[in-house]
Amino acid sequence: MNENRSVFALDGVTGMLIATVLLLSILVFLTVNALSVQHANAENFYKIKDEKSIKMFSTENAKHVVDVK
Repeated sequence: MNENRSVFALDGVTGMLIATVLLLSILVFLTVNALSVQHANAENFYKIKDEKSIKMFSTENAKHVVDVK
């Protein structure tokens, strides 16, 4: 008789189903979070002021970006 049984041995179909459900739940969680971040940033747009005075290599270019909100 097989006396080496383990409660936590998840071989075969049971382990595959648990792994599949776990991966699908991670996918759903990340998708919902990505959609909420995208929705929050879609309403937050910005405007560039003084486009003509922006230089190619300058550390002050960030001052030209203004949040509209």
